[in-house]
Amino acid sequence: MSIALIVLAAGKGTRMKSDLPKVLHPIAGAPMLVHALRAGAALEPGRIAVVTGHGAEAVEAAALEHDEDIRCVRQTEQLGTAHAVAQARAALEGHDGDAIVLYGDTPFIRPETLERMIEARRTHDIVVLGFEAADPGRYGRLIMQGDGLDRIVEFKDATDEERAVSFCNSGVIAADSATLFDLIDAVGNDNASGEYYLTDIIGIARARGLSATAIACDEAETLGVNSRAELAAAEDLFQSRARAAAFEEGVMMQAPGTVHFAFDTVIGPDTLIEPNVVFGPGVSIENGARIRAFSHLEGCHVATGAIVGPYARLRPGTELAEDVRVGNFVEIKNSVLDAGAKVNHLTYIGDADLGAACNVGAGTVTCNYDGVMKYRTTIGAGAFIGSGTMLVAPVTVGDNALVGSGSVITQDVPRDALAVARARQETKPGRAKRLFDMLKNKKKSIEERAS
Repeated sequence: MSIALIVLAAGKGTRMKSDLPKVLHPIAGAPMLVHALRAGAALEPGRIAVVTGHGAEAVEAAALEHDEDIRCVRQTEQLGTAHAVAQARAALEGHDGDAIVLYGDTPFIRPETLERMIEARRTHDIVVLGFEAADPGRYGRLIMQGDGLDRIVEFKDATDEERAVSFCNSGVIAADSATLFDLIDAVGNDNASGEYYLTDIIGIARARGLSATAIACDEAETLGVNSRAELAAAEDLFQSRARAAAFEEGVMMQAPGTVHFAFDTVIGPDTLIEPNVVFGPGVSIENGARIRAFSHLEGCHVATGAIVGPYARLRPGTELAEDVRVGNFVEIKNSVLDAGAKVNHLTYIGDADLGAACNVGAGTVTCNYDGVMKYRTTIGAGAFIGSGTMLVAPVTVGDNALVGSGSVITQDVPRDALAVARARQETKPGRAKRLFDMLKNKKKSIEERAS
């Protein structure tokens, strides 16, 4: 059966106190909207419609960056959830199968939960996702009759008896798409808010003889984000889950509470992560690597046996092969380091290719930018780059070549060659004392005139 996703992302989110649309606020390096889309992607949907409103252009850009086949539709008036879903009708025209309504500000629905909803659709016309709330508060209540769902009552419209129910509505609904839109056409706005509630379709469906049920999930999956405090709580929840999952995969963290993952971090077993490590988006680490303390990684790949840090920064486009060593206060960007290469101290490597087992000394810089264009540096296998070297790209240092410390290399260095490019040292005995005396006397004269 073909599945369609309808993701509601039109809200302004006034409690966020931000010009950024609510669904674009990030958790673990990705907008909340992307988290919702990733959960739905597990169903391999044939259609995805994102309903936008406030900040529509920015929200649509984020959605299309995630998946260029997404169909974006706009809700120009905020008239309720049923009205929002109705805007997706044209985007799902011709779709034959189920539709699931998700929310761009509810980022933690598990793919397994959505799969259970689809399974429940085999025996019921409409399936709603609910949860047992520790504090039901102002959630809508799911009123059950046996295993059937009789109706959903919004808090504003609920009786005292109905408010005592703790089984609450998440808002996530699955139904045949044609049935869903047919029911929405019958929804009115005779309620305390004057809005068209999506929840009203349950009562309409039951009146038409259709069946409905609700399945339960953990309350944490339904966490909605409406404020900065809730966003921080969501980030904390994500990190807790990610750390637990990493332990289950055989990753060792010495101080797990100080390690921060991105939404797409991939780490192999037997990797050791020391305290205060941050993973940005796009990081994959193979088995048995070691990421030392206070390192920051994004957009990079680290192979088996590599050691990174402490205090290292790997930027997008970095590829570390097996047993590479990247040490303290080293930054690497858009560069490939072959097996066994070493860059251990106080060095910047940008737009470069480093051969196997080469050794780059402390304070080396690949000068890759001339103010307009960027150029690559190539260092051959087994080459040794002395400390304090400036490699002015484009430049190549051949295999097993040696570059003397303090050199500024502007021309290619052939294989097995020695290159030294620095001015001859001159030493002038006694000149320092005379120079300092002159400067001190000058300073004294200035101070006397000022007084």
